Amino acid sequence: MELNNGIIKISIADHGAELKSVIKNGREYMWCGDAKYWGRTSPVLFPFVGSVNGKKYTLNGKDYPMGQHGFARDCDFKHIGHTENSAEYILESNDETLSKYPFKFSLNIKYIINGAVLRIEWLVSNRDNKPMSFSIGAHPAFNLMQGQNYFKFNTDNDIIYSLVNENGLLIEDKVYSLKTTERYAAITGNMFDLDALIVEHNQASSVSLCGPDKKPYVTVNFTAPLFGLWSPAGKNAPFVCIEPWYGRADKIGFSGDLFEREYASELKPDESFAASYEIEFI
Repeated sequence: MELNNGIIKISIADHGAELKSVIKNGREYMWCGDAKYWGRTSPVLFPFVGSVNGKKYTLNGKDYPMGQHGFARDCDFKHIGHTENSAEYILESNDETLSKYPFKFSLNIKYIINGAVLRIEWLVSNRDNKPMSFSIGAHPAFNLMQGQNYFKFNTDNDIIYSLVNENGLLIEDKVYSLKTTERYAAITGNMFDLDALIVEHNQASSVSLCGPDKKPYVTVNFTAPLFGLWSPAGKNAPFVCIEPWYGRADKIGFSGDLFEREYASELKPDESFAASYEIEFI
């Protein structure tokens, strides 16, 4: 599916309802999905963000296997409508999803372009007769410019972040500081050698990528309580991800019930959860 308003042109795949391309003035902003580095471009993370302890979670005393970031990114969504400037997709629970996540749900994803801004809206609905717990997050990957690139945050404070261990679980007893100068932090070749930088506690709500002139060329705006910054560990890849999250990986040693996972959202029967984020291409 393509949308083109004469300013930006975007393409979306039915598989994963994944954003595949954004072109403005002939320039491609999104990572191409080359599996040499990472075979995805902008997967939606649902109904989990990050890894679960032991690759399984517990619900009412029963264990369920679950891989990193849930399963929506590997599902085919149904395209349910579009206008000149928007496209909407839906994923509904089925026998396969129910076997590993025993809740009836629907997940709607809508893409809306307005000028050079792309808005992504999520609507998660509980279609079951019992409470439902879930997490959801974004994972868009943006091409870096030639030369030195920078992050720019809408805070004057340094960014405090956590890391994960080799199993993708949060290391809770140590935090790190990403030093900023006038809100900028240089993106270095070894910045992600220990995997994602996990930034909690609403430290920022806008993160930009800037080129050597320190002028933003992509800005991600969000209201999510935490976000991740990531590029494949040890590969010095030509892209980085800015990831608004409503959820994150389990802490090392977590053994609680699904409904006890930090940052997860809970819906009563017939309730819905709506969230969105925006990407400005400059």
